[in-house]
Amino acid sequence: MASTTESFFAPSNAPNSHTDNPNPYSLSSMTSAQHYWSIAHDLTSASPPLEPHNYGIKHDMGSVGVQHKQKMEVCRHVLRKIGEDHTFESLYMIDAIQRLGIDNYFQEEIGAILHGHYVKYVAHGGDCGHELHKVALRFRLLRQQGYYVPADIFNNFKGKEGKFNKELAEDINGLMALYEASQLNIEDEDILDEAGKFSEQQLNARVRHLDESQVRVVGNTLRHPYHKSLARFMAKNFFGNFQQINGWPNDLELLAKMDFNMVQSIHQKEIVQISKWWADLGLSKELKFARNQPLKWYICSMVCLTEPDMSDERVELTKPISLIYIIDDIFDVYGTIEELTAFTEAVNKWDFAALEQLPEYMKICFKALYDITNEISNKIHQKHGWNPIDALRKTWASLCNAFLVEAKWFASGHSPKSEEYLENAVISSGVHVVLVHTFFLLGQRVTKETEDLVDNLPGIISSPATILRLWDDLGSAMDESQEGRDGSYIDYYVKEHQGCSIKEAREKVVSMIADAWKRLNKECLSPNPFPAAFTKASLNIARMVPLLYNYDDNHCLPSFQEHLKSVLYESVSL
Repeated sequence: MASTTESFFAPSNAPNSHTDNPNPYSLSSMTSAQHYWSIAHDLTSASPPLEPHNYGIKHDMGSVGVQHKQKMEVCRHVLRKIGEDHTFESLYMIDAIQRLGIDNYFQEEIGAILHGHYVKYVAHGGDCGHELHKVALRFRLLRQQGYYVPADIFNNFKGKEGKFNKELAEDINGLMALYEASQLNIEDEDILDEAGKFSEQQLNARVRHLDESQVRVVGNTLRHPYHKSLARFMAKNFFGNFQQINGWPNDLELLAKMDFNMVQSIHQKEIVQISKWWADLGLSKELKFARNQPLKWYICSMVCLTEPDMSDERVELTKPISLIYIIDDIFDVYGTIEELTAFTEAVNKWDFAALEQLPEYMKICFKALYDITNEISNKIHQKHGWNPIDALRKTWASLCNAFLVEAKWFASGHSPKSEEYLENAVISSGVHVVLVHTFFLLGQRVTKETEDLVDNLPGIISSPATILRLWDDLGSAMDESQEGRDGSYIDYYVKEHQGCSIKEAREKVVSMIADAWKRLNKECLSPNPFPAAFTKASLNIARMVPLLYNYDDNHCLPSFQEHLKSVLYESVSL
C-alpha cells in the first residue's frame, strides 16, 4: 500500500529510509559527529505590532557564559545609544544583529527603535528620502517587524516612463537592499514584483565588474535573501562582512561567534536527550518498517523554535514530528485500505476499543500517539494553565483523514483535480500538526479565540504548508521521464489541462509558491492575533523548505547537509 504523497519533510522523490541503506539521521549515526558526517555528505496605528521580549540563555556556560553576557551588555548599551536619535546607523546595526542571528537578545531595543522610525515615517507623510539603500532597508525592517509601509515609496526611484532609473545599476548596495525588500511583498504589490526582477537582473549583470568579495556578498543576497533564509544557518556568511562603523561591528561579531558556539552546545545536548527518548520508546524495534531518523525530526523543531532558552519546547516538539513520520510510513508502505480505515476511525474517536480488530503494529503506534499526546498536553497544562488535548486530537484526526484520502486515491487509481489534491495535501504535509503543537508549547496568547483559529487552518499555517507541498512537487517533476510514484500537483494539473507541458505546469507551481509567500507575508503584518514566536516558527518552516527539497542527481541534499554540519558540529574561532 502506498499513498500519493509523503508527510512533513518527507519528499516523494527522496529515497525511502526504510528500504535504503543506513542514513545520516539514524540513531547509529548519532554516536559521534565524525561518524555522522562521514555518512551524511491601509497604514496601521503607530502602536508596535509585535510584543518585544529579550530571550536569553539559561544554561550555565561557565566563563564563556560570563564573557557572552558582558559582551551582550556592551552591545545593548551601544544599540540603545545609537537608537536614541533614530538615525540610519541604528537600522544598519539592527540589520547586522539580525543577520548574525543574535536579534533574540535585543528584541526590546529593536522594537523601540523601529517603532520610533515608524512614527517618524508617519510624521513625515511617508517621505523616506531618495537614497535607495536607506529607503529599502527601512522598508524591509519595518515590514519584518509587522508594520505596514506602502510599497509605492519605491516610485521615487522610477523615471517618467514608469521604469526604475538606469542610474541605479551603479548602486550595488542599493540594489541588494531593494532585492531584499522585494521579498516582503504581499498580494497586488506589482511594484515590488517589478523591483525584485529589476534588482536581480542588474545585480547579475554587474557581477563581472565586481571583486571577489563583492561577488560573494551579491551571490549570498540573491541565493539567500534574509527574509526567506534561516539566520542561524547563514550567520557564518556574514562574519567579517560588516563595514567598521564606530567599532560596534567588531563587538557584534565577537558576540555572535560566542553565541554560535554556546547555542551549538545546547543543540548537541538536546540531540542526546532526543536519542535517549527515542531509544527508550522502542518504536524502532517494534515497527521495523518505519523510518528511524530522530536527528532529522529534531532539526525541524530546532528550526521552528530558535530561541536558546526554548530547549524543553524543542525536545517536546520533536516527539509529534517523529509520529508524523511513523504514521506516514504506516499509510505509505504497510497498511491495507481496510486497516488504514479502521486506524483512522480509532484516531478520530481517540478510543482504544476501536483497535480490537487491528494488527499489533497499529495498536503499538496508536498507544504511542495516545500516550505522547496526553503527556505533552499535561506538561502544557501544568506550565501554562491551558489543556490543549482536544485541539491536538483534532490535528491528528485531520492528518490521518488526509492520509486516508490519498491512500484511497492511489489504491483506486483515482486522479483528483489539481486543486482538490492540493487542498488535501496541505493537511497531509503535517505542517498543521507541527504548528498547532508549537502554538500550545509556546503558551503565549492562548485563548478560546486563538485556539479556534489554529483549529481552522489559518493562513499563518496553510501558507507554509502550501509552500512545502508545492516545493516537494517541483522536486517530483524534475525529470519528465521519471517513473514510479505518481500524485504531484504538476501531474494532476497536466492531466487536467490538455496540451499543457511539464515546463508550463512547473512555471505555474513556481508562481503559486510566490503567491503563498505573499499571503504568508500579509499574515505577519499587524494586527496579528498570534505571538511573535509563533509567527517566526511559521516563517521558519517556509524558510527551510528550499534547503529540504534542493536535491541533486543522486537524491541527496548536499546544501542542507553542509548547513547542518556547520550549525551542529563546526564551532567558530573567536
